[in-house]
Amino acid sequence: MNAQRWPQLGCGVGLRTEHYDSIIQQWPAMDWFEAISENFMDSWGRPRHILEQVRQRYPVALHGVSLSIGSVDPLDERYLKHLKALVEQIEPIIVSDHLCWSGVDGKNLHDLLPLPFTEEAIRHVVSRIQQVQEFLGCRILLENVSTYVTYAHSTLPEWEFLATVAQRSGCGILLDINNVYVNAFNHQFDPYEYLRGIPSERVGQFHLAGHTPMDGYLFDTHSRPVIDAVWDLYREALRKWGAISTLIEWDEDVPPFPQLAEEAQKARAISNQICGGAQTSSTARHPSSAARL
Repeated sequence: MNAQRWPQLGCGVGLRTEHYDSIIQQWPAMDWFEAISENFMDSWGRPRHILEQVRQRYPVALHGVSLSIGSVDPLDERYLKHLKALVEQIEPIIVSDHLCWSGVDGKNLHDLLPLPFTEEAIRHVVSRIQQVQEFLGCRILLENVSTYVTYAHSTLPEWEFLATVAQRSGCGILLDINNVYVNAFNHQFDPYEYLRGIPSERVGQFHLAGHTPMDGYLFDTHSRPVIDAVWDLYREALRKWGAISTLIEWDEDVPPFPQLAEEAQKARAISNQICGGAQTSSTARHPSSAARL
């Protein structure tokens, strides 16, 4: 898939319960929203109603945290059926999850755990991604996760592992710029080398977020504004790939919506400066649904 096949949505924010009222009362000038899939898959109450209302006015992406694509457990058929039903109803612009594992023996550990960067892991994950894409009927994006330990028997750098998985499976990459920075600090590699190792035709979305220093590590807490060094890395990513749909993540210590919107506006201004001013916010969109196979 060429980069042009992924929609360029502008700069958006996550759809969080703390902001439901302000969003539906004001319908702010926001390019798009990203919804956590699991928060809406089994809900037919107010959350689903809010999501439906938002989808009528804005592009929406669905972002999962429980696909566990790297697990050795069989793919969860019930989960995939519920996700497909939500995809068919909401018609999201993008469907994404994480390149990780989050459970074993039927137990969800509620964490995004790293994979070993090996050829064996690539073959295992690629097969599962292809099954998921075939079942959903659309291509997905997979996100690089933040990590705090590495596997001694990994044989590839993280960026080569991510790029190879995407190229062989046909999926796209949700490149979390903050996670690149966090992992570069935690594991002592050059984040700019990471960007150079990612193929341009596979990147379909960026994430930006704040992190927290603790005990000599950086933790991807999504609880603070984006720091200057991550903004600089974002600028380099824009120079490499051009304008890419960008999301501000803020999931802990969630601020009032105007502060979150300011972070999205900062991302938009940076993208406009580097990519020629193509991005403008809008409250009236009529977008198509996720890229079909």
